[in-house]
Amino acid sequence: MSAGIYLHIPFCRSRCSYCDFATDVFKSDAVVERYVSALVKEIENFSQTAQSIDTIYFGGGTPSLLAPGQLEKILNSIYKKFPLVENLELTMEMNPATVTPETLNSYKSLGVNRASFGAQTFDDTELKRLGRRHTANDVRETIELLRNAGFDNVSFDLIAGLPRQTLADWERNLDEALELNPEHLSLYLLEIHEGTPLAEQIRSRRQPLPDEDLPGEMYELMLEKTARKGYEQYEISNFSLPGFQSKHNTKYWLCEPVYAFGVSAHSFDGKHRYANERDTAKYVDLIESSSGAEVYREETDLGSEFVFLGLRLSEGIDLGEYEKRFGANLREKYAADLRRLEEFGLIEFAGNNLRLTRKGMVYSNEVFSVFV
Repeated sequence: MSAGIYLHIPFCRSRCSYCDFATDVFKSDAVVERYVSALVKEIENFSQTAQSIDTIYFGGGTPSLLAPGQLEKILNSIYKKFPLVENLELTMEMNPATVTPETLNSYKSLGVNRASFGAQTFDDTELKRLGRRHTANDVRETIELLRNAGFDNVSFDLIAGLPRQTLADWERNLDEALELNPEHLSLYLLEIHEGTPLAEQIRSRRQPLPDEDLPGEMYELMLEKTARKGYEQYEISNFSLPGFQSKHNTKYWLCEPVYAFGVSAHSFDGKHRYANERDTAKYVDLIESSSGAEVYREETDLGSEFVFLGLRLSEGIDLGEYEKRFGANLREKYAADLRRLEEFGLIEFAGNNLRLTRKGMVYSNEVFSVFV
């Protein structure tokens, strides 16, 4: 089994109101350069037995704020440390209006073959409310730049259930997205995280609480429109044209190893989970002092994770694989809970697989809570 590599680039031009990730507002090229040097040092000091790597993913933040030379420095450190498989999937997250033809050509020449960027909405008013600095037209121009640079594997994100967003608004967003023909779409229902500006805006009534009844209708509309355009739903929130599933993200849902580097990066080696320091300045100081950035290692209930992560996939989980890995019969272990969930129409058995129903995908958190 090959592993993946995740690299966290925390810098953004501004912070979005809904964002709960470890990010920092871009201050200077010198700060970014120091961070890149720390990231490279962390990779060079990686001490576990290196598995072969078939996916690399630059997330953030806004990785497209990296200069091509900085990207090259990071990639070279990976190539020296890890054996690579052929046809490596190398994804870079990009924000609209942060790339040029020159930078895209450089990224492409360095091996980046998949682009993922956050459109979030095609409504400029909504973008301003979210704290996004780009416009809807920037999204259209960015995908044109990507196509001109030779990218034939492009993904972008949309968020449903934004404050004041109607079903008609969401339908217009979907139509705009599908008109651009990306190979992959991540379509998320808004989650409000404590500590974010959006949560405070809702608490202080500067923003209305999103309509509780709309997400289900929005989800149904999402399923209908993507299917009509030939997209396959392979995970609760992810849709792709045939052959364009995200290989990297699928590793998380299948509980496969992912080695993660950078501030707040979370790794999984197949048995344990590790997390790095969440504060960027502290992370850099720890790496520079050779103290290491890891702040905890935890024993995890892998059986439970295998179930609630695997159920995110449309195909669900293989009951035989569960028994092989964990020495238990899932049907027997959770007999009463599974019977109740089946009666509510949230799960179904298909051959030797357990999977969510269409209704179960809308109410997936209720299903997952059984196994957490």
